[in-house]
Amino acid sequence: MGIIGFIILGIIAGYLGRLLMPGRQKMGFLATAVLGMVGSVVGGTIASLVFEGNLDLSAAGFLGSIVGVIIVLIILQATGNTSSSRR
Repeated sequence: MGIIGFIILGIIAGYLGRLLMPGRQKMGFLATAVLGMVGSVVGGTIASLVFEGNLDLSAAGFLGSIVGVIIVLIILQATGNTSSSRR
């Protein structure tokens, strides 16, 4: 996957992950794109640990990226680094 594909995947995965996560995350476009890219790396790393048994930092596919975004959002909300309101 090229860098442009990675950025586009990050944007889409970031928006879908935020959509699936309960509560409101106040993030702009750039923060959502970065969240999606970080989520992709988190999802890919977890997948390589589970399926291959080694720790490789790699990007995941579409579903792995969304799972990674949700994991990152859960961690951010647990540490209080995002402002979310449950309405």
